[in-house]
Amino acid sequence: MTDLWRIFLSLMIAVFLVCNPSANALPMIIAQTTSSDFLNLGVDKMQQGNYHQAIENFNQAIQIKEDFAVAYSDRCLAYFHLQDYHQAIADCTQAINFAPKNIEAYLNRGLAYYRQKNFSDAIADDNQAIALQPADFRAYYNRGLALSGAGYDLAAIDDFNRTLTLISPALNVTVTDIYNDRGLAYLKLQNLEKAMLDFNQAIHLNSQDYRAYFNRGCAYGRNGDDLGAVRDFSEAIRLNPSNALAYVNRGLARYRLGYYQRAIADLKTASEYFGHQGQHVAYQKTLDLLKNVQHQLKFVNVIALL
Repeated sequence: MTDLWRIFLSLMIAVFLVCNPSANALPMIIAQTTSSDFLNLGVDKMQQGNYHQAIENFNQAIQIKEDFAVAYSDRCLAYFHLQDYHQAIADCTQAINFAPKNIEAYLNRGLAYYRQKNFSDAIADDNQAIALQPADFRAYYNRGLALSGAGYDLAAIDDFNRTLTLISPALNVTVTDIYNDRGLAYLKLQNLEKAMLDFNQAIHLNSQDYRAYFNRGCAYGRNGDDLGAVRDFSEAIRLNPSNALAYVNRGLARYRLGYYQRAIADLKTASEYFGHQGQHVAYQKTLDLLKNVQHQLKFVNVIALL
């Protein structure tokens, strides 16, 4: 075999080895993370309640794809859960700029406006969501909340009624919320009978819903049934022991019933919870109310001694 043939044969073996890797060798795969991958990671984190990490994932998705409307819309929702409503509105507005028919962006921005008590803009966004998807119960429910916040309780009740015709009964928790909110609208309109019916229905659907007991306690109080009010506020406290407002309202009902020391104890507990929760205005108002009650009791005692 000549040297030339050896060189040629060596080259052929080298090519064969390069082009035919061993069956035991693993191929090298370089995976590139896409904007959709980061989006999905963000959605997973948001479902777990890890909103800060979700925002980081949405940021990465947007860095790869600057006009990624869904990422802006989802990041808007994450900021909403963190109560950063200003940034939530900015993100949803950007999502709408990129995708004007993105109903989720209108719904989320409408909720952020609602939390800011900007009810007119919230209603406008809910109207747009309804125009895009007339059968989406969320848009009617959200608009009902905004209408009630703006003082249009009759119109709000119409939206809550519409919501109940569209929503699946399987969504038990949300249905309970709708009855609670419609009951509150009736309560604001002084329609105590219908308010009571709605709060009763909310409790029937979810007997562990402290909000329904609290609301019904308020209805009992307005109807002059302080015993019923104390009973429901006590149940609300049992279900949610840090509900300072329940202590305030139970204290007032007990005061009207003549249970003065129990009333004072409730107001003291309420002020402590308000203080721990950083609700400074409510804390000060409760202290003022407590002092007023104690002052009146001293006056009553003086009269009794005379």
